[in-house]
Amino acid sequence: MKPSTPAAALWLLAFAGTAQAADPNLARNLAATCANCHGTHGRALPGSGLDDLAGMDKAKALQKLADFKSGAKPASVMHQIAKGYTDEQLALIATHFAAQSKGTAP
Repeated sequence: MKPSTPAAALWLLAFAGTAQAADPNLARNLAATCANCHGTHGRALPGSGLDDLAGMDKAKALQKLADFKSGAKPASVMHQIAKGYTDEQLALIATHFAAQSKGTAP
C-alpha cells in the first residue's frame, strides 16, 4: 500500500527535523560558513572592521542576526546571508559562538 502524499510529506518534514537535531556537528558546520568574513572560530582579523563572533553574548548575536534578516540593520551582504537561514539555524550559530572563548584560536 502506498502512503498518501500528505502523509508522506508530513513524514519527510518530521524526519528532516529529527535528522537536523540529531547531527551533533550541525551548529559547528553552520558556524563555519561565517569564517570567510569573521575569521577562523569567529575571531576577526584586527582592524578588519568586522565583529568578533567568538564569545559574543547569544542574545546580542541573535538580535543582530534578526536585524540583518529583517533589513533593520544595514549591511553589505549580511542581510542576504541571514535570510538564508531559519531562525533555528541562527540560534544554533549564535549558541556555538557564545560558547567560544574570545582568546586566540585553538
